Amino acid sequence: MTRPPSSEWFFFDAAERALVERALAVVDAASAEQAGLLTANLARLHGLAELLTDSASLASSWRARGGRGSADESLIELLCRVPEYDIDLHLPTKALLGQTYLIAKINFLKGLGYALQSLDTPAELSQRIELEVGQSIYSKLAEELFVSIVTSPDTPRDAKAGAARFLFRIWDQRLLVEVDDFAPLLESVWQARTKLLPVLGTMLGTHEIFQLVRETSDSRFLDYFTSDGVAEEQVFAFEEFLFGLSFEDIHKLREHLAAEGKACVTLEEARALLSNQRGSWRPEASAAQSLYTSYKKRRVKAVYRALTGARGPKKTAEEYVMIAFLQGG
Repeated sequence: MTRPPSSEWFFFDAAERALVERALAVVDAASAEQAGLLTANLARLHGLAELLTDSASLASSWRARGGRGSADESLIELLCRVPEYDIDLHLPTKALLGQTYLIAKINFLKGLGYALQSLDTPAELSQRIELEVGQSIYSKLAEELFVSIVTSPDTPRDAKAGAARFLFRIWDQRLLVEVDDFAPLLESVWQARTKLLPVLGTMLGTHEIFQLVRETSDSRFLDYFTSDGVAEEQVFAFEEFLFGLSFEDIHKLREHLAAEGKACVTLEEARALLSNQRGSWRPEASAAQSLYTSYKKRRVKAVYRALTGARGPKKTAEEYVMIAFLQGG
């Protein structure tokens, strides 16, 4: 398949275009067949981007369905009322197309990364592709986080409205905005967390916090949880984020230390006690995807606790921080 010139890749920014063009040239020089498969995927991504471009704005879509008043404010009101289990049938078509486009972009970049791994290419090139994959995954994660805030029944009204406004911007400007445009503090701490190597030890998190301080470029996330007056449930959520373990597992390890009269627990002891392998304790080949998985697991458990009244955090650490941020705290 003939590859169109990079000047036609309007859905990438200048840095992405240069990077993808360079990576495709490397793959093409080594395997025309592999390059052909990637070019076909790029063409599909191009088609999705054109669909997005041709889609009516959210404001136009709202007027077409009979919405009254300001389109953005009316849609925000709707989003604030819809429960999470029902939200898909209320999302504008442009939002759904945009979510599909983002998954396709992630898969294309991952495929490009896989192709480079099998070749003798500069490590710097593979690392830059991985960074682009990570940024797209963080964009998806931030969008899901805002949806969680908007649909949570116990989120304050002003925070729900603030999250809805971010979603409105993401959905209407999908090809123009990424996580660093609307949630830089989250991107910073997520990137730092992927480099974190929890040691558990005393289970106080001192080592882990120092690592995050060294790695993050935006301290607001850490400042929030280390400030005075943070509620106990929020501290528990931060510990889940820090250790890569559930509140229940952390509690079990602390009970073990107390029962055995020990001051520290090793990773090996923890794995044996919890009867499983905790890959999230260490970065994996796709660090951003590992963090995304961690968030999803933490959120499922938080929702369960909220529904059952079980002890522990009822939201993820990211939700607590963003709600405070959206309220101007």
